[in-house]
Amino acid sequence: MALVKVESFKGFNGVYQLTINGERKLATVNLAPTVQVYGERLIKINGVEYRLWDPFRSKLGAALLKGLKRLPISEGVKVLYLGAGSGTTVSHVSDIVGKNGIVYSVEFSPRVMREFIKRVSSFRRNVIPILADARFPGSYLPYVDEIDVIYCDVAQPDQARILSDNADFYLKKGGSSMLAVKARSIDVSRRPVEIFKEEAKVLQSRGFKIEATIKLEPFDKDHVMILSTR
Repeated sequence: MALVKVESFKGFNGVYQLTINGERKLATVNLAPTVQVYGERLIKINGVEYRLWDPFRSKLGAALLKGLKRLPISEGVKVLYLGAGSGTTVSHVSDIVGKNGIVYSVEFSPRVMREFIKRVSSFRRNVIPILADARFPGSYLPYVDEIDVIYCDVAQPDQARILSDNADFYLKKGGSSMLAVKARSIDVSRRPVEIFKEEAKVLQSRGFKIEATIKLEPFDKDHVMILSTR
């Protein structure tokens, strides 16, 4: 039988560290008990079910392990998530914001969205699936309220602009953004560090203050997470 110790991960609200037979794992409390999203391990301790969080499949999980000092996502927060994909990270964000929070989840691909609904939003009332193109934030204006955080993970060459355009519509004053920059989605011929700096400059030109730029290796090659406030 595995020996498991549970503790808060660096004091972040809703994020935990499970030590299993001496090995440390990131985790969140499962908002949809018994339901897996991406084959993650579920562990029940003292009546609470935890979901292990794989940092190799989640850039947010990777950023936490790589030294993120502030996590703007917490219980009750409203998040606009651009590039929901199959829902791996969305599901952990859903766990963190809890029943009083909302995760507005924008995804462009109908095929991916069908899978997302099947795996994630069907079991989580705080996740709102939105089939739309994040480049046109006005198209989902009827469905999204003022939000506290924008999380952007889109494979587009103008990632920072897309985030900023969405912020103009939805982000509250003093709100935060998290941008997962994929250098190879922008320009495969240039040095990733140059691309990271340019994306940060775009955010700054649109009124964001950069708090941190975190390299995500070894979990994701040529990726950084940029945390900023506006």
